[in-house]
Amino acid sequence: MLPLTRYTERMQQPIETQIVNLAKPARPADPSNPEDLQIAQDLKDTLRAHSDGCVGMAANMIGEPVAIIVFVDDEMGGGITTMLNPRITTAQQYYETAEGCLSLDGERAVTRAQYIEVDYDNTKGKPRHARFEGFTAQIIQHEVDHCLGKII
Repeated sequence: MLPLTRYTERMQQPIETQIVNLAKPARPADPSNPEDLQIAQDLKDTLRAHSDGCVGMAANMIGEPVAIIVFVDDEMGGGITTMLNPRITTAQQYYETAEGCLSLDGERAVTRAQYIEVDYDNTKGKPRHARFEGFTAQIIQHEVDHCLGKII
């Protein structure tokens, strides 16, 4: 029997485009599960591979129905932030905009909040709470919608 090793491969994953799969709500992520942590790493690698036109991803976009999102965090210097089990707890000052999605063709009209607060777990299983605004808040809302099975 081979030992289980975390993060043995870093690899870009194919993008899920089947609506039937994207419409399924994600199961909760388990930060103590090496498979979920590998999904988080693969998601980051896939986001990096699509950085020319993509600023955020949810795990179901790579065929993994688990509540994990990653996004380019301009509020933290442009690094990639990973959230497990993100929950938007506060949303304020709504506006209309249009969004595209790597998994779907075209853009769609959406309503987003300018300011949000999010509860989530980090990859070490620590509960976190953070506030976001503007474009970063918009990205997070889009990815949380993916986790809920909403087609954007």
